[in-house]
Amino acid sequence: MAIASSMRISASALTAQRCRLDVIAGNLANAQTTRTSEGGPYRRREVVFQVADTGQGGGVRVARVQESAQPPVQIYNPHHPDADPNGYVTVPNINPITEMVDMMAATRAYEANVTAFNAAKQMINAALELGRG
Repeated sequence: MAIASSMRISASALTAQRCRLDVIAGNLANAQTTRTSEGGPYRRREVVFQVADTGQGGGVRVARVQESAQPPVQIYNPHHPDADPNGYVTVPNINPITEMVDMMAATRAYEANVTAFNAAKQMINAALELGRG
């Protein structure tokens, strides 16, 4: 049924956008983390999507969450506990404004998929009502 397929596609997009929002929240929370358990500053993470090969209708899925290729930034702060001998601290290359814009885009995509899911649900209900006659 094509309508059920559209619901599966919307549901897969909801899951993908939720993952994207989680990653963005982690980036914002760690924007000033100078030392992780692996050593060094936190690295910005990005979500990579791909087409979900379900055989019918497709959809989207999270292929992976990867670290950004952008190098960290060095700022001069000689009193910071993680400062090097020259007084520089290596901090994540995370721009909170960019992260907030990405969060807004992910939220809008999530809302659009909720709307599409609900529209498909209403169509199924209308078809069932017609069948009851």
